[in-house]
Amino acid sequence: MTTFPIPANYEDHVLVASPNSVVRQRVLESLKSRAGHIEQVRGGAEALLHLENGPWQKLFLDKHLSDLDVEELTRTLQERYPALEVILMDRENDERTDDGELPERAQSSAESSTAGSEIAKGEGWNDVVAEVRDDRGEGRDLDTEEATLPGMIGHSAKMQTVYRNVRLVAGRNTTVLITGPTGSGKELVARALHELSPRSGGNFVVVNCAAIPETLLESELFGYSRGAFTGAQQPYAGKIHAAHMGTLFLDEIGDMPLSLQPKLLRFLEHKELQRLGSSQTVRVDVRVVAATNLDLTTAMGEGRFREDLYYRLSTFPLAVPPLRERGEDVLELAEYFLRKFSLAAPAPLLSTQALRLLQSRDWRGNVRELQNVMERALIMSRGERVIFPAHLVLTEPECDGLHSNNGTPPLVRAMRVF
Repeated sequence: MTTFPIPANYEDHVLVASPNSVVRQRVLESLKSRAGHIEQVRGGAEALLHLENGPWQKLFLDKHLSDLDVEELTRTLQERYPALEVILMDRENDERTDDGELPERAQSSAESSTAGSEIAKGEGWNDVVAEVRDDRGEGRDLDTEEATLPGMIGHSAKMQTVYRNVRLVAGRNTTVLITGPTGSGKELVARALHELSPRSGGNFVVVNCAAIPETLLESELFGYSRGAFTGAQQPYAGKIHAAHMGTLFLDEIGDMPLSLQPKLLRFLEHKELQRLGSSQTVRVDVRVVAATNLDLTTAMGEGRFREDLYYRLSTFPLAVPPLRERGEDVLELAEYFLRKFSLAAPAPLLSTQALRLLQSRDWRGNVRELQNVMERALIMSRGERVIFPAHLVLTEPECDGLHSNNGTPPLVRAMRVF
């Protein structure tokens, strides 16, 4: 946060909210001679927190926020801070944030809102942000630098690394090993790899190696011919063959029986398989993506996982971070789950203290645990419009005593869902 000195005999307190650092800096430079106290924040949620703790007269608000819906936020501001003047800034053809760049210019619409009025022209402030230019951003591609992956949510730096690596390898047939704790979203990453690949028109076939009994896993993967064993009255092509021209996702690969690992290794090397009870070799064109929450190097040292299979699977490793390392994504994820599970629209809002409680949690169950907490919160709220800490059923002892409803004003609901 940047704070400028307060000139004598000048009372205006101005807050600038934009996800783009270049926009914020240029506006700050323009405002420095006009306002007494200026601060900058990166988004709508941060702006709300600042407005609760200071006598702000003006808010310069970027129309292209990455965390909150601007129209909804503006309505909330009109209700809670009727004396606040809100000046909406419109950046032409751009929604970049600090992780990207602003390629052309940001141009103010000179629109503002005050108590009990429609959005009107901001008097005397029209030229403050008339034009913002960032030469560094020219030629950069928003799709490759900023967008999340299909089906995924979160804009934290660690997730941006995951997104970039997925895009790097998606167009190839390279075998990928996805690692990460339970509930962190490994299957979503695998699905994104498939959707972004040339194989997206083919099947995405999932095999959970931990959920299928050892005696059945081989036939489930490789298939069997008629009469291969008692009860095999019809031939079965198997999951690998079902993924022909598509993607085979081997979830929980660390739990694959040691006896089956050589057969999988041979398939990975030759892209050929033999069904149980058959001597015929079948060629299959499939891209293999595997995932595990186990430390495979430890499993190798204990003799539970073949070293040659590990190196064959981990041609391109991808590590998905736990939720505790991407705390800035908690709001976006929580609001998404509220929208997903709400029986009525619009979904309830998160109070400031509920958000703080969520962001302070360790999240041992990662995104899956957060999803469960938000679904329970909706049930406990009994249709209320705001989710307070009392609605968050957190089972760990250290969370006791934090469930209090003190009437804290709610945060605006996040609207951008990817």
